[in-house]
Amino acid sequence: MLRQQLNDALKEAMKAQQSRAVSTLRLILAALKDRDIANRTEDADDGGISDDQILQLLQSMIKQRRDSIEAYLKGGRQELADGEAEEIDIIQRFLPDQMDDKELAEVVEQVIAETGASSIKDMGNVMGMLRGKFAGQMDFGKASALVKARLG
Repeated sequence: MLRQQLNDALKEAMKAQQSRAVSTLRLILAALKDRDIANRTEDADDGGISDDQILQLLQSMIKQRRDSIEAYLKGGRQELADGEAEEIDIIQRFLPDQMDDKELAEVVEQVIAETGASSIKDMGNVMGMLRGKFAGQMDFGKASALVKARLG
C-alpha cells in the first residue's frame, strides 16, 4: 500500500517537474529496494519489507535530515539546510500524523503499565512494544528518553 503510494507520488512529481520531490522519492525507493534485497531469503514471498518497516525507514530518513540541518546551520549553510527541510516535508507526507508530547507521554505510561516494566532493564521490552504498536507515529528518540527517565 505505502510502496504504491510512493511510486504514484514519484510519477506525479515527474509530471509536475518537481525536481526536489523526484530526487527525494527516488532516494526513498532506492533505500526500499536495498532493504528488500537485504531482507530477502530463499523461502521469502518476495513481497518486500512491510509497511511498518517502510515507516521506520522513513522515520530514520527524517532523523538523518534533521541531523544534517543541524550540521549545515552550524556551518552557516542555510541553503543546504533549507533543502533538507524540504525533503523532510516530502517524506512526512507518507507518515501518519505524529503524536504530540502529551500523547507521547501518555502512551509511554500506558505501555510501561502493560508490560509491567519496573527498572531500566525492562526498557528494551517497552521500546519494542512502542515500535510495534506505533511505528511511524512518534519520535522514538523522545520516547526512549521518556522511558529512560521513567524507569531510571
